[in-house]
Amino acid sequence: MKTFLAKKEAVQPKWYLVDADGQVLGRLAVKVANLIRGRGKPTYTAHVDTGDYVVVVNAEKVVLTGKKEAKNEYMSFSGFVGGERYRSMRQVREKRPEFIIMHAVKGMLPKNRLAARMLTKLRVFAGTKHPHEANNPVKISV
Repeated sequence: MKTFLAKKEAVQPKWYLVDADGQVLGRLAVKVANLIRGRGKPTYTAHVDTGDYVVVVNAEKVVLTGKKEAKNEYMSFSGFVGGERYRSMRQVREKRPEFIIMHAVKGMLPKNRLAARMLTKLRVFAGTKHPHEANNPVKISV
C-alpha cells in the first residue's frame, strides 16, 4: 500500500460562508484555519494547499471573552526610529473589524510560504454583504 500525496492540480476547492455573529474569536479562527488548510479532508497533505475558500461575514460582531477587549493590543512598526504604534482591540474593531479575524487565523496557520498562499483564500467582511455570491458558498455553522 502506498501513501497518498495530493497533487496541486487535482484539488477542487469549495467555497464556504461563515457567520461570525456571536462567535468567540479563537474558536471561530480555529475552524476557519482548518477549512483553509483542508484539515477535514481525507486528501489532506501537509505540503500541498488542499484547502477551501472561506468567506466570513459580520466580523464586527465577533465576541471576545474576559477583558480582552480592553487589554489586548496590536503593535505595528513603521521601520523608523520611534515608529512603534499600539492599538487596543477596541480601536481596531472600530476602524478595521475584519483585521481581527484575519490576524487570528494567520496566527493559526503554519509559518511558511504555503501559509501565505492559504491566507489569500480567506475573505473577511465587516457587514453581511459580500461580493462572492456567484461562487455559491455553502453556509456552515462553526
